[in-house]
Amino acid sequence: MNEPANYTDTGNRKSNLTEFSVSEISAALKKTVENTFGQVRIRGEVSGFRGPHSSGHCYFSLKDDRARIEAVIWKGVVSRLKHMPEEGLEVIASGKLTTYPGSSKYQIVIENLEPAGAGALMALLEERKKKLAAEGLFAPERKQLLPYLPKVIGVITSPTGAVIRDVLHRVADRFPLHVIVWPVRVQGESTGQEVANAIQGFNAAEGGAGIAKPDLLIVARGGGSIEDLWGFNDEVVVRAAAQSDIPVISAVGHETDWTLIDLAADVRAPTPTGAAELAVPVKAELDANLASYDARLRSALSRSLEKSRTSLIAAERGLVTPDSLLALPRRRLDEATGRLGRGLDLATRAKRSIYESVAGKLSRRGLELSIARSKDRLIALDKRSHAAISNWVSVHNARLEQAKRMLKSLSYANVLERGYALVRDQNDALVASASGISSGEAFSVELRDGRISGVAGVTGAKSTVGASKHPTKKKPGGEQGDLF
Repeated sequence: MNEPANYTDTGNRKSNLTEFSVSEISAALKKTVENTFGQVRIRGEVSGFRGPHSSGHCYFSLKDDRARIEAVIWKGVVSRLKHMPEEGLEVIASGKLTTYPGSSKYQIVIENLEPAGAGALMALLEERKKKLAAEGLFAPERKQLLPYLPKVIGVITSPTGAVIRDVLHRVADRFPLHVIVWPVRVQGESTGQEVANAIQGFNAAEGGAGIAKPDLLIVARGGGSIEDLWGFNDEVVVRAAAQSDIPVISAVGHETDWTLIDLAADVRAPTPTGAAELAVPVKAELDANLASYDARLRSALSRSLEKSRTSLIAAERGLVTPDSLLALPRRRLDEATGRLGRGLDLATRAKRSIYESVAGKLSRRGLELSIARSKDRLIALDKRSHAAISNWVSVHNARLEQAKRMLKSLSYANVLERGYALVRDQNDALVASASGISSGEAFSVELRDGRISGVAGVTGAKSTVGASKHPTKKKPGGEQGDLF
């Protein structure tokens, strides 16, 4: 055994313990810990985690109900982790034990980190869900309506596997249109960032010569365990889906599976095939509906035209006929035409007369001819006037005879012939009642063959038959007596 470098006097005895420097004992402890334990798996709760340091390394502690151990994850390892440490999360850390001489602490250098079972993942998922819900990322008022018939659909999924084939096949069956696939890994530590980049990339597309900007996005993946689907619970995915200007359909896992992107998306589909059915309608059904609407429209137009035709016919019946409408103007035209002809004839005759008058003054022969023509005209006019007067007299005689017959038929003498009488007072006025003659006044009674005179209230009045004080007046040519 090597002799000690020195001895310490503890009273009268000298100590034989080896003396080490702080660096020596720290290095010895470090070597002992690393050689003794090597690779270890430690189960504990993450404590004091505040995200990566500015250097990219992560520093925190693992603890249980009785102890605590420091932990560190170097920058190169952080980028490869499937699950990042989160405050309060129970994890299983794999790595090497070592010491940190600068603070005389032992720690684990973590090379792999995973949640301690599904229960821990669900607890983490619930905590993250509450946090994002508090930010309003799942609010119903943020949801967008899906376009009824998109022209371009963007599908974010793995380019291999059954999911993309199912989506493309279903879209082709229902309504073939343009589908753009953005390939991503749907399982692993980079899933969340790749899906978020795809959503943001589609939103940034400008169309034209580049990638056409979709009208609708489908984020799809087949079923799996909670660990397999964990990438779709990443905050970056949730925020990208919530902030997307393009409506997003989430179709991750089977109907019973759910992830946080389902809550942030505008619509959740139970399966990728269901997402395709939500995205586009059935073209055959649209054709049938269009044909039905076309038939209904044609029927409605036919009924409308028939109704308008009936109304037009009814209105036409109420209008004045063209003949009635043009009758008065036509009559005026005929009268004007007649007047025009007569006017031309009269004007011609007037001019001829003037001419002949002037011509007669120029020659004796012309004067003789003018006189002869005037004489002929006078003779003709005399004949026409005699004929006109004779015709006028005949017409008026006929009318007079007709009036006489009518007067006779209406004369009161016909009434007297039936035994009635007319009573007149002393002024020869008709008396309609007994009160019309006072006592002592003269009156007369006209019968069919004469009048009888008398005095009211005096007996033995004088009577005359066939002749009376007031004989019946006769009109010329007639048998009709005068009522007045």
